[in-house]
Amino acid sequence: MASRDQALSLLAAANTHSDLAVKLSSLKQAKDILLSVEPSSAAELFPYLAELQFSPESLVRKMLVEIIEEVGLKAMEHCSVLIPVLLAFMKDPDPLIARQSVVSLTRFFCGVLEEMALQFRRRGKVEQCLEELWLWMIKFKDAAFAIAMEPGSVGTRLLSLKFLETCVLLFTDDTNDSDKVVAEGNRRLFNVSWLVGGHPVLDPGALMSDADRTLGILLDFLVSPSHLPGSLTIAVVNCMLTSSLMRNYWAWILWHWWYR
Repeated sequence: MASRDQALSLLAAANTHSDLAVKLSSLKQAKDILLSVEPSSAAELFPYLAELQFSPESLVRKMLVEIIEEVGLKAMEHCSVLIPVLLAFMKDPDPLIARQSVVSLTRFFCGVLEEMALQFRRRGKVEQCLEELWLWMIKFKDAAFAIAMEPGSVGTRLLSLKFLETCVLLFTDDTNDSDKVVAEGNRRLFNVSWLVGGHPVLDPGALMSDADRTLGILLDFLVSPSHLPGSLTIAVVNCMLTSSLMRNYWAWILWHWWYR
């Protein structure tokens, strides 16, 4: 109870104090408390933490993104109230905050996928809180696609394209030792091959189709390179080269560029 009251007081100071240094110090101390208590106890304070998204100080918002990632990944099943904050920050006027939000949400996306797959393997079911969190992850994926397509901050678009690359890798079948990795509980980036045998929430066929569709979008980027800054074009090419599916499209790309 003392820790909760102390954290509430610190979050209030971070939200209302007139001195920026006090705000940042209070927020850091609140983070330490949130990390030290049980995830369920920390989750009780998440709504108060989320209120800081409206802080006019960019340094407070930037620290908030870092805290949400660190605390939220530790208490993933309780963090649905925090994910909308990161989604809103993807359009923050401070490009540093927008970029860090994309990075943090990418880590949540991978973590949620992995936890959903492993939870079903181990327990034969997926908790409703994770299903709800997955819906937020779908919203993030849609938002990242939109940012990658539209004119805007090059840095944020680069990270959104990097997320597209991550989606392709996650949803491209790689059956090499996947059963062994899952069975032994080793930590490895989720792959759609983990879903062999079915899953109550994640449809492997739909996810693989999504990967294929994403590659099609990336190909469209390459077909019209004049619409992209040079750094984005390079990012798209690198993204394509990291995908095993690229082998199915490489000849097509060379042919199209040669004869267009």
